[in-house]
Amino acid sequence: MRVLIVEDYPPLRKSLQQGLQEAGFAVDASADGEEGLWYAESNEYDAIVLDIMLPGLDGISIVNRLRARHRDTPVLLLTARDTVEDRVNGLNAGADDYLIKPFAFDELVARVRALLRRRYQKADPVIRIDDLELDTAGRTVRRAGELVDLTPREYALLELLAMRAGEVVSRSDIWEHLYEFHSTAESNVVDVYIGYLRKKIETHGRSRLIHTRRGQGYQLAGES
Repeated sequence: MRVLIVEDYPPLRKSLQQGLQEAGFAVDASADGEEGLWYAESNEYDAIVLDIMLPGLDGISIVNRLRARHRDTPVLLLTARDTVEDRVNGLNAGADDYLIKPFAFDELVARVRALLRRRYQKADPVIRIDDLELDTAGRTVRRAGELVDLTPREYALLELLAMRAGEVVSRSDIWEHLYEFHSTAESNVVDVYIGYLRKKIETHGRSRLIHTRRGQGYQLAGES
């Protein structure tokens, strides 16, 4: 999953970027409101972590512009001001959640993951497809009860397919959600990681769950 951070305080921005990457997210970061809006409008993000007080354009204005242009990316606002008016203004502008500084990083990650589940209409953090079980909170995967050891990138790919289970997800869409703006990954990397996943979750005579839809992309679904 891919997240945009817009935060002007360098230590916090770098800490959030590193922490979210270690948590398995692809992360782009900006220190400026105008640039942050450009990122948000030019790329597909699964969530945006957005400071309210920013140079160039404040966070509330960014949310207003995104919603006016029918961009429905979930937004988590960060604010140092704990007043009802600030929270109401942010939520009325179209933000989905808010977090007051200072905050615990684990809480931020939990809130981002909750926004992702809401966006993909997954109330239960555990997603099941046949005998495959993906725990999005614990970031663990089991097949027929057996733990499957995945790298962070393999997990991110499987999580995206699981969030959109039953849908055909194009290679370009997968790329948009798994890699940062300045990524130098090769063009065939999506197919390579699909191959890695298949070797790990479809071995030992297990049924196929990741289906190739020629000319369209990939689909996670029960055997067809």
